[in-house]
Amino acid sequence: MRVCGVSVKDTTTLLLDEEPLITGNQTFSSITEKISGIVEGETNKIWFILLGLTSSLALMFFGSMGFLFWEGVGIWGVNNPVGWGWSIVNFVFWVGIGHAGTLISAILFIFRQKWRTSINRFAEAMTLFAVVCALIFPGIHVGRIWIAYYMFPLPNQMAMWPNFRSPLLWDVFAVGTYFAVSLMFWYTGLIPDLATLRDRAKTRFRKMILAIFALGWRGGNKQWKNYEFAYLLLAALSTPLVLSVHSVVSADFASAVIPGWHTTIFPPYFVAGAIFSGFAMVMTLAIIARKVYKLEHIITVNHLEKMTKIIMLTGMMVGYAYAIEFFVAWYSGNVFESFTFVNRAFGPYAWAYWIMVSCNVIIPQLFWFKKIRTSVPIMFVISILVNIGMWFERFVITVSSLANDFLPSSWDYYSPTVWDISLLIGSFGLFFSLFLLFIRFLPMISIAEVKGVLPQADPHYYEITKNRSRDE
Repeated sequence: MRVCGVSVKDTTTLLLDEEPLITGNQTFSSITEKISGIVEGETNKIWFILLGLTSSLALMFFGSMGFLFWEGVGIWGVNNPVGWGWSIVNFVFWVGIGHAGTLISAILFIFRQKWRTSINRFAEAMTLFAVVCALIFPGIHVGRIWIAYYMFPLPNQMAMWPNFRSPLLWDVFAVGTYFAVSLMFWYTGLIPDLATLRDRAKTRFRKMILAIFALGWRGGNKQWKNYEFAYLLLAALSTPLVLSVHSVVSADFASAVIPGWHTTIFPPYFVAGAIFSGFAMVMTLAIIARKVYKLEHIITVNHLEKMTKIIMLTGMMVGYAYAIEFFVAWYSGNVFESFTFVNRAFGPYAWAYWIMVSCNVIIPQLFWFKKIRTSVPIMFVISILVNIGMWFERFVITVSSLANDFLPSSWDYYSPTVWDISLLIGSFGLFFSLFLLFIRFLPMISIAEVKGVLPQADPHYYEITKNRSRDE
């Protein structure tokens, strides 16, 4: 007997003998109960502890911003010539963190990678929260907060318009578009799960709120057809944004004439670095969530191992970019370029440079070994080190090039103040607070998509298992 052009025996082997994405004897109902139970059940005590800690850091973030508005950017460590300090470093860092969510959801969806289903929902949410954190920093960095609206082409009585030739303005449109499309993509994927929670709701108020956001979803054939089309369309819109957003951010640097910035390698280099740091953050959050909520059978070591391979690949791309930067600086014959890169490695910021190289290039090479790729504690540590290294990469690019520019007489050493540090730590507090609220009130894993990768979802599953048991 043949099913879809393949013999039943061959199909049985492909379907039942391949490595499962979801471990254990899971059924549709058990998946629904497990994921919905996180939202509907009693709040985990660990969640309250973590929210208390992160919300305290978020309050410190807003308090530091308030003092910044009162006193001005002079409270930061910025000086002449280092006009871009930690605020721009943080901006580029948080935009990069937001890349993995859209990559996992859009590009892996288009390539029909089923392993994305267990991690795409909270990766998408992570994208939104990271972009929120990122957008704050350019707004507060302008100094005159009250005229930040000049960054948008809004009608005004003075007829003053943004300079559309400025790469900084491109950021506003690129990151704003990225956030809008990512939000629609995340919400569209959430609709079937909101309907599931609506049907399970115990109180009238909860059922009413969920019914509003579920948009009348009933799971009919026509609704699924329209849903699949809309989801695919948004994935197609999101895919070029993954490549374009950080390319535009890199133009902030590459379009300048500062030594160490004026190079054409920045767009692909920044995109690879963004995916690198984004996947590391997804891994950090996935490992914590699967442990706290006992999701080891849904977010398996198989999923984590696939992420380690992407981290290792993008880490090698970043390492290649580091080497090419040195080669191009030497090959150009430009003494300013050559000095800049030698100074990065052996000058006053050498400590930051070698932290960057160690965390981004050397440490990810440990993932060549399967024992390390499948060791959850080691993965967790390496994922944190990668994000530390990627923050230092943005620091090295931004600060070292500005601190030592064309004229030695204008050089100065940049040192952050307590307000720089509080804003950085506080931004992590805001990010994790939003993420904790998300996993408490919305399904952190896509119920509908996880069901789709179960063996039972195959239309020939019961026929194949019946034939297999008869053959045995």
